[in-house]
Amino acid sequence: MTTYLMRFSYTPATWARLREHPEDRSAALRGYMDSVGGTVHGFWYAFGADDGFAVVEAPDNVSVAAALIAIGSGGALSSFSTTVLLTVEETLAALEKSRAVQYRPPGA
Repeated sequence: MTTYLMRFSYTPATWARLREHPEDRSAALRGYMDSVGGTVHGFWYAFGADDGFAVVEAPDNVSVAAALIAIGSGGALSSFSTTVLLTVEETLAALEKSRAVQYRPPGA
């Protein structure tokens, strides 16, 4: 399973609907992720450039992409982005594997 950090912002119309009819949108996300074999580990609202964050786990990129396509096509979000998160062990393995990559800087 891969872990993902999701950032999102609602449209003003979505905030207006939520203001009139408050609901727990983390429950909705749990349903979306369940449908693709994923899990929600956390869901937060925030001040700042993004309205909220979620940490989810999914079996693969195609599964999480399917959920995001469905969510994004609904029109409730003004923006969203997803970042793949690496464990410390995965990062250590990548560091080790990077030694075999023969990088040449531009112009060198």
